[in-house]
Amino acid sequence: MGAQRNNEARGGTSTEKRDKERTLEKQVGGQPFWMKTVAVLAIIFGLLSVKSGGEILFGAPVARLAAGNFVPFVVWFNFLAGFVYIAAGTGLWLRRRRAAALAVALAAGTALAFVAFGVHVAGGGTYEMRTVWAMLLRTSVWASIAVFAWRQLRRQQ
Repeated sequence: MGAQRNNEARGGTSTEKRDKERTLEKQVGGQPFWMKTVAVLAIIFGLLSVKSGGEILFGAPVARLAAGNFVPFVVWFNFLAGFVYIAAGTGLWLRRRRAAALAVALAAGTALAFVAFGVHVAGGGTYEMRTVWAMLLRTSVWASIAVFAWRQLRRQQ
């Protein structure tokens, strides 16, 4: 009886907690709210990557001039990775365990592209400072998504 009171004082029984979690999941279409939020973020990130990279690679010369000293392999990587970002986001939305592995691969690939960019810069290559910040953002976002997805989806059977 004393243990039950202590449990209730800490926020209720485990059954009550599970019921609250299920209620939250039902409120957002049967999916945990944060998983859907991260999935939408990944998809939007992918769409923006495809759009911005596509404008530089295939757009009008004005777009290339506006990009300044862009590094072609970084633009190509980000453009192509954008499609994979969309696939990963879709997998996260559907709660597929493969999406966690894909997010980890994207984080690692983006970090490797960032390292290659660093080698380019250290070798005296031209670049824009905004590329440094963009690659830092991409690497951080995908590392965060990968950790989140891994923790959430590895629990699934």
